[in-house]
Amino acid sequence: MAGRASFHDSVDFKTLVNCLWQKGQTRFVLDLTECPLMDSTFLGVLAGLGLKFGQEPTVNGPARIELLNPSNRISDLLENLGIAHLFKVLRGAAPTADPLKPVPQAAANPDRQELSRTCLEAHKLLMEINPDNVPKFKDVTRFLEEDLKKAQKS
Repeated sequence: MAGRASFHDSVDFKTLVNCLWQKGQTRFVLDLTECPLMDSTFLGVLAGLGLKFGQEPTVNGPARIELLNPSNRISDLLENLGIAHLFKVLRGAAPTADPLKPVPQAAANPDRQELSRTCLEAHKLLMEINPDNVPKFKDVTRFLEEDLKKAQKS
């Protein structure tokens, strides 16, 4: 992941990881060496995947997401949101046992409703995982719910 990981990336990221997981992939190393920051939607999507992998083992064993070289800011966000326990953090060079392979993914170009739905799900999940997040995200979730209702009516 290069640059800021944001809600714009979240739909494609979630789709890609779920697709690889359904094909039997169980280890995901997200190289964050060049990623200075993640927004709350991306963090919520990441947390949802981490939670899912912890609860739904595959025939190849449990899946896991490992974060390679997260910035101090990202590490602080993971801790403050109460989701750090969902991931293994790696520091230094990329693991050599299984060479890391970049996975190209064509952009899905999600529409506004899909982005809003993903943002809403991500923020609700962050509040479910850690009740301390409710004051941080209750207004965002209310806005997104209203936005989705308006979009469905039109």
